[in-house]
Amino acid sequence: MKSFSKWGALLVAVVLAAAPTLAQEAKKAGPPKPALSPSEAVLESWNEIGRKLIAIAEDLPEDKYDYKPNPDSRTFVAQLIHAAGSMYYFTDLAQGKKPHLPDDPKRDDLQTKAQIVAFVKKCVQDGADLIKAKGDKGLNESVPAGGPRLTRLYDLAYGLIEHSGEHYGQLVVYYRINGLVPPESRPKK
Repeated sequence: MKSFSKWGALLVAVVLAAAPTLAQEAKKAGPPKPALSPSEAVLESWNEIGRKLIAIAEDLPEDKYDYKPNPDSRTFVAQLIHAAGSMYYFTDLAQGKKPHLPDDPKRDDLQTKAQIVAFVKKCVQDGADLIKAKGDKGLNESVPAGGPRLTRLYDLAYGLIEHSGEHYGQLVVYYRINGLVPPESRPKK
């Protein structure tokens, strides 16, 4: 029991000694920022998955672009083009257009790494620009998205963000199978 009280006293002393430092740190940080508006939250998520797709497109050596783990799988580049190109499913429907890309876009105009990286960047940027332009009110509009009900643009955007995130996860596995560490998993400098 005596040993417990010594350790308890020591713990209390450490906490009390650290309290002023923790309070000063909290003061420096200031009060939390206000919550994002709904469209700002969508934009933040859209840009975050876009940033990851762009980073992985820029980082992977071009000689690994055609890698696939088994004959029935998509290649790395096909996964990447599919994930990025699917963002146009949101962008096109939000503009009242039919989707202009198929589920698996062809590589016809996307032969080099530079062309592929530019394509991924454009897909992300076009969606981000549209989200900003639509704002809270516009993203609350509903569009026919192929299901039995109309779909709010908010829901469609989040669905495409999730979809791109799932394919990003597959791209990470492709990296790991090749003995590479994806950019997001590397230590920050």
